[in-house]
Amino acid sequence: MPSAAEAMVGSLRPAGEANKKGNEPDKFLSLLKAPNPPEIPQAVFQGKSPEEALEALKNQPSYDTLLGVLEYLQKGGGEKHDFDVRRPGPLSAQIIHILVTEVVPNYWAVLQEASDKGGSDLILACLRSLPGINAALTYMRSLILAAKPQAKNSSTIHIIFNMNYTLSLLAALLDNDDEVMHIWDHVAATNDLIRARTLQHEFLSLFANGKIISLSAEAVNICRQAGRPVEALWTADNKQYVSWLARIQAGWIKSRPKEEDLKVCTELGARALRLGHSEILVQTLLSELLLRDEAGKEMFNTLVNNYPLPEQRQVLLLVLKLLSDLYLNSINDTKTNEEYPTIWASVGILQSIIANNDAQRDNLVTWLTSASGAGVGERCGIRRAAVAALAVHKESISTVLERSLSQFSDQLYIKHAPILQQEGKLYKRFHLSHHLKANQGTAHAQVLLLSAGYVHRLSPMKLTILLRSSLYLNAISNRLAISQNRARFLGMAVGEALSGLVHAKDTRLDFKVEEMVTEEADWYRSLVHVSDKAGPLDPLKTSMSSSRSKDSKQRAKQRAPLSRDNMPKTGFIIEEVEDDKEQEDPDLMPYAKPDSDAEDSDDDPTLINRHKPKTPVYIRDLINYLRDVENYDKQKLALTTAPALIRRKANYGTEVVSHAEELASLLVGLQDKFELGNFYNLRLQGMVAVIVAQPKKMAPWFAKTFFDGDYSLSQRASILIVLGLSGREVAGFETSEYTPAAQFSSKALPSNIEKHYLQPSSTSSRLQTGASLKALPPNALDNLAQSLSQTFLAPMAAEAADAAAGPDALKLSSFRSRLEKSQTNSQILSISKSRGIRSIPNNTASVISTSFFFPLSSRFQAAMRSSTASKIIFQPYLLALYLKTLGLLIHAAGPSTLALPQMTAELWDLLLGVRGQCLGSNTTESESWGDMAVTHAVLIALAALLDVNEQDVRGLCERQGRQVVESMEWIGNIFYNTRGGEGAGEENDVKMLAAGILIRLREAVEKYQAVLMGDLIGFS
Repeated sequence: MPSAAEAMVGSLRPAGEANKKGNEPDKFLSLLKAPNPPEIPQAVFQGKSPEEALEALKNQPSYDTLLGVLEYLQKGGGEKHDFDVRRPGPLSAQIIHILVTEVVPNYWAVLQEASDKGGSDLILACLRSLPGINAALTYMRSLILAAKPQAKNSSTIHIIFNMNYTLSLLAALLDNDDEVMHIWDHVAATNDLIRARTLQHEFLSLFANGKIISLSAEAVNICRQAGRPVEALWTADNKQYVSWLARIQAGWIKSRPKEEDLKVCTELGARALRLGHSEILVQTLLSELLLRDEAGKEMFNTLVNNYPLPEQRQVLLLVLKLLSDLYLNSINDTKTNEEYPTIWASVGILQSIIANNDAQRDNLVTWLTSASGAGVGERCGIRRAAVAALAVHKESISTVLERSLSQFSDQLYIKHAPILQQEGKLYKRFHLSHHLKANQGTAHAQVLLLSAGYVHRLSPMKLTILLRSSLYLNAISNRLAISQNRARFLGMAVGEALSGLVHAKDTRLDFKVEEMVTEEADWYRSLVHVSDKAGPLDPLKTSMSSSRSKDSKQRAKQRAPLSRDNMPKTGFIIEEVEDDKEQEDPDLMPYAKPDSDAEDSDDDPTLINRHKPKTPVYIRDLINYLRDVENYDKQKLALTTAPALIRRKANYGTEVVSHAEELASLLVGLQDKFELGNFYNLRLQGMVAVIVAQPKKMAPWFAKTFFDGDYSLSQRASILIVLGLSGREVAGFETSEYTPAAQFSSKALPSNIEKHYLQPSSTSSRLQTGASLKALPPNALDNLAQSLSQTFLAPMAAEAADAAAGPDALKLSSFRSRLEKSQTNSQILSISKSRGIRSIPNNTASVISTSFFFPLSSRFQAAMRSSTASKIIFQPYLLALYLKTLGLLIHAAGPSTLALPQMTAELWDLLLGVRGQCLGSNTTESESWGDMAVTHAVLIALAALLDVNEQDVRGLCERQGRQVVESMEWIGNIFYNTRGGEGAGEENDVKMLAAGILIRLREAVEKYQAVLMGDLIGFS
C-alpha cells in the first residue's frame, strides 16, 4: 500500500502517468520526507484560454498568479490571443466583475504600494472600457445601498473600505484625459451597426449624464460620515469634472479633427453644458483652444459651430460673461478717445465666433437689444466689444440701431424697465472716479449711441433718414414727457448726441439745461465717436497666464504647513529671577495670585498651544486669518476682529478699498467648521462693515453676487440680510455696536473728559431709543420688517379704536384718547414720519437708490429669464426675504430721494409680477392659493412703498394709476380669502396688513378719482 505522501503526489501527476508501472516517487516526495521541507511557491499563471484566466481569478489567486492573469489578458504572455477583455461580452463581463468586486478590494492597496506600479497599470488597462467603468459604478451603487442604513456601524467597516478602494479605482481609470478617446476607439471598432449605435449612446450617457459625479459624491459623503478619511477626489467635484470634460474636448479636437470624431466630441460637449457650471467648461475651452493660436481659434469655432443651436447661443452668452468678468470689468474705460487693447482683443474673439455663423450673429444682435440683455450690471467695455464685433456687418449693426431706437422710444419700456437697463450705471460715474472699478450696469442707451456712431461712419445717409422719422421724434418726446429724472436725462443725452452727428452746429439739438453741461453728459455724447477694432489676443493671454500663476502660488501657499523651523523667532529672552524679600517695600500691596489658566489645566502639556496668533491689526493679516480655515484660533480671531477693524480702516488709507471684494468673498463663503459661538452674527457684522465702509462699491457687488454667485440658499439669504441692515445703517436708522470701537484712540477724548465738551448727538439718542444693532439674530431682517408693518398700521388702528368707541362728542375720554394717540404716533413713527421734518441728505439717499436698490431690483428681471436663476430666486423663503429687503431699502431711502418715482415704479411692478406666488392669485375661484410667507413679504414691501410716498399721494396716483387700481382689487381678494383671527399666526398678520393697505388705497382712489379716471380709460 502506498503511503499518504505517495498518494498525494500521485494525485498531482498528470492523468496519463498515474497508472504507469514501476513509477517511483519523484523529487516532491523526497522533499516531503525531509525533516524541514521548504515552502512551495505557487506557480505563475500559464493558462492558454480566457476561461482558465477566469477560473484562476475565482480561486483567490496569489499576487504572482494575479500578475500572470493580468499580463495574459493584456496579451503580454508568451502566446498571443484574440480575446479582448475590454470588448463587451459574457466572458469579459464575468472577468471584469471578478476584478472589480474581488481583486480590487483585496489587492488595490498592495498594487498601489508596489514600487514598479506594473500591477496597478495592468488592472487599470483591463478596466478602462465601458464595461469596466460601468462595473465600478454598479459595485459602488451596491456598496452605497448596503452602507446607507448603518453608515456609522462598526459591522459595515469592510463596506466602507471597499467603497474607498472603488472610489480610488474610478478616479484612476479616468485620470488620463486621453483615455476617453481610447475607450471610444473600442466602441467605434464594433462592426454591428445597431450594436455600435447602442454603445455610442451608452458612451455619451456614461460621461455626460452626471452619474459618475453623483455616485462618487454620495460615496465620499458616506465614507466621511463613517469616520473614514477620504482624499479629495475630482470625480466627486462637479466643477473639476466639468473642467475635465472640457479638456477632453480640447485634446480630442486637436488630435483627431475627423468628421466622425468631431460628431461625438460635439455631442459630448453639448451634453456637458447641461451638467451645471457651464462657465467653467467654456472658460477651459477658451484657454485651451481660442487663446492659444490661430489654429486653436479655428478648432474652437469648428467645435462650437457643430453644437446644437441652443448650445451655440449658450456658449456665446457665456463667452460674453467671461470676457466681462475676467477682463473688461477691471479696466477704466471712462475715456472714450483712448485705445484699449483688452477691448480690441475681445472684439477679435467675438468676430471669430460670429464670422461664418449667421445664427451666432443673430444671437449677438438679440443679446444687445433684448430687454434683459446687453450685460446687466457690467461695465461699458463688453458693450463696446459686442457692437464693434457687429460693425463689420452693415445689416446687423443697422438692425441693432433700429431695434435699440424702437425700444428706447417705447412708452412701456420707459415706464417699466429698470433704470440700470436704460442708462447703464449704478452711481455717479464722474464724481466717484476712484470707484470706477465696480460694476456699472447695462445700458441700452449706450448700445444705441455706440451703434449710431458705427452706422454714421458706414452710411451717413441712413442715420440722417432715421433721425427724420417719427421713431426718433417719438423717442425724444416720450422721454421728455416722463416724470422720472434719469429717463429725461437719457432722452436729452441721446437727442443731443445723435443730432450732433447729423445736423450742423447752428441747427443741432441743444437743451441748454444744467444736467447737460456735466461731465457725465459729455461722456454719453462721446460714445458716438467710439471706434473699436479687432486686435491681437496677447492682452487676454497675459491676463490669463498671470491669474493662473497667482492662483497656483496661492494654493501652494495654503497647502504648505507651517513647520517649527519656519516659526517666527522673537528677540526676547524670558529669565526667571528670584525675589529678594529683604528689599521689598512694605508699603507696596501685593496682588492676589491669578486664577488658573484654562489653557494650562490640561493634563497633557503637549496639548497646550503656546503659539497663539496675535490679533490682526492690518487688513492683509485679517485676510490671511480668514483663509486659514484649518486653524481654530485664527478663524475665531478673524471673526471677532473683522467688524471693528474694517470700520476703523475704512477712512484711513487704502487697505479696505483695495481688499474690499476679497474680504467680502471670504466672508460670504465662510463655513462654520469649528462650530464657533455666535458665528452667524459675527460673519454678518463683518459683511455689514464691508458695505458700510465702501457702500458705493460693495453694495452693487453684493447684489451681483446674490444673483450670479455660486452660493447656497442660506448664503444668499445672508447677503440679503446684510444689504438690508447696511442700507438702513447708511441711511442713519441704526448704529452698530462696533462704531465706537472702530474709532482710533488718538482721534477721541478720554471718556471722563468727553462728557464735559460733547453734547449728546443724534447717534446717542438713537442708541438710547434701542436702535442699536447690538446683536443680529437670524431673523434680524424679519424683525425690522415686522416693526415697519406695525408702524404702518399704528395710526389706522388708533383711529379705528376711537371710531369703535362711539362719536367723539359723546365720550368723556375722547380728548385723552386723541392725546394718547398723538403721543403713541410720535413715538412709533419716530423713524418714518419724522423724515418729513428731518430730510436725509441727497447724497445719502442717492447711495441707497443707486447702490442698493436698483442693482437688486433690476437684476430680478434677468434672473427670471434664466432657468437656473429663476429656480433659486423663486424659493419661497428667499423670495420673501428678497421682497422684504427691497421694502426696507425704499423705506430707508425716504421721501427726499430724487429717484423715488423710479424706485416706486420698479418695486410696484415687481410686486405685481410675483402675484402668482401669493395668496389670492386666483380671482375666479373662492379658494385662495399660494405661499403665505411670500404674501406677507409682498404686503410688507407694499406698505413700505405707500408709507414713503405718503406725502405725494396725488403724484402716486398720476404716475401709477393702473397699479393702484390693480393692487386694490388684488389685495381685497387677499383680505376676503384669508381667515385671520386670534391664534391664526401669520394669517392674522397677512389679513391685518391687507386691511391697512386696502384702506390706504381706497382713500387715495376716493380722493383722486378724477386723476385716476384719465389714466384708466380702457382698463377692465
